[in-house]
Amino acid sequence: MSADGFHIRLTLPRADFDVHVSLALPARGITVLFGASGSGKTSVLRCVAGLERAQHARIVVGGEVWQDGAQRVFLPTHRRALGYVFQEASLFDHLDVEGNLRYGLQRARATGAEITLHTAVQLLGIGDLLRRRTDQLSGGERQRVAIARALATSPRLLLLDEPMAALDSARRQDILPWLERLRDELRIPMLYVTHSADELARLADHLVVLERGRVQAEGAVQEVLSAIDSPVVAGEDAGALLSGRVAERDAHWQLVRVAFDGGSLWLRDSGVPVGQAVRLRVLARDVSLTTEEPQHTSIQNHLPCTVESIAPDAHPSQVLLRVRCGASVLLARITRRALDALGLHPGSVAWAQVKSVALVQ
Repeated sequence: MSADGFHIRLTLPRADFDVHVSLALPARGITVLFGASGSGKTSVLRCVAGLERAQHARIVVGGEVWQDGAQRVFLPTHRRALGYVFQEASLFDHLDVEGNLRYGLQRARATGAEITLHTAVQLLGIGDLLRRRTDQLSGGERQRVAIARALATSPRLLLLDEPMAALDSARRQDILPWLERLRDELRIPMLYVTHSADELARLADHLVVLERGRVQAEGAVQEVLSAIDSPVVAGEDAGALLSGRVAERDAHWQLVRVAFDGGSLWLRDSGVPVGQAVRLRVLARDVSLTTEEPQHTSIQNHLPCTVESIAPDAHPSQVLLRVRCGASVLLARITRRALDALGLHPGSVAWAQVKSVALVQ
C-alpha cells in the first residue's frame, strides 16, 4: 500500500455475527461500502472514525497509524484527520451556515484548511447560503452544508454514512451532481456507505460488498458489478457499468452517441455536452444475444462480442452470460432454451443487442 492509500483490518463482535474485514483501498476517489441493512457497513465506518473500538485492529490512513492493537495505538476521534457526514445533517441551529463552517475550521490540522473550505463551498454550490439560518435550509441544502463542514477540517479521509438516506428522491437527485464534483475535483479519498444500487452505480470508483460482516467482493466498480458470481449481481439490478464519453449529438433524432473502449451506444439526448465523460448502466435484462449481425431490427445498438463465462441465474429457466466487447464487459440474461438453441459457450463469438441503456452521470 502506498503512503497515500489506506488500510483497514478489524474484528468487531456483534450480537448475530462478527464484523471481520481486511482491506487495502485506493488513495483517490470514492470507495463504496455496499450491502443490505445490518451487514456491518456503518460499524466499519465507526471503527475507522474511532467512534467504536474494534479488536485486533490496524487502521492506517495516508501512512498515519490511527489504530494498531499489537502496538497499543489508538488515536481518539478528535486526533484523526477525518470528516464524518451522518445520515441526518447535524448542524448547529444557533449558528448560520458560515458559523457552522467556521466551526469545522477549528478542528483543522492542515495549514491549507481555509483554501479547502473555499473550494468545498464552490464545488457544493452553497456560497449564497452562508448568511442563511440552518432552519431555513432544505434537506438537500443542509446535507451539502454538512459535507462542506466535514471538508473544512481538511481531512485525509471523508466518511459518509448513507448521506442521502433521509432525503426524498427529488432531493437525492439534487445532491448527487455535487457529490460527483467532489469526487472528480478533490483529491480526498472518500469511504461511502450505501445500500442504494443507483448511488453505487453513479458514484463508486472502488466497491466493497459486505454481507453479515464479511467482504463478499471487492475491486474496481466495473469489474465487481460485471462479475457473474458476485453477490452484487442479483435480480433486476444485475448489469454492467461502462465509462465513456459523449462523442456525437444527432439533433434531428434527439440522440447522443457515447463512445467507450469497445464500441459506442446511442441513447436519448439529455443535454450532456459533447466531450463530457459519462457512465452508462446497462442491465442484463436489456441485453440479448444473436450469432449473426442483426439487420432490420428496431434495436439500434449492436456490439460484436465474445462470451466469457456463463452462470446459473436466480430462476432455473435462465442463465447469466458475461460477454466482452473489446475492453468492456456486458451482462446478458437469456433463457437456457435460447442458450441451447444458439449453441453458445465460453469462447463463442456473438452480437450483443442492447435494448435500453441508462445515463447515470
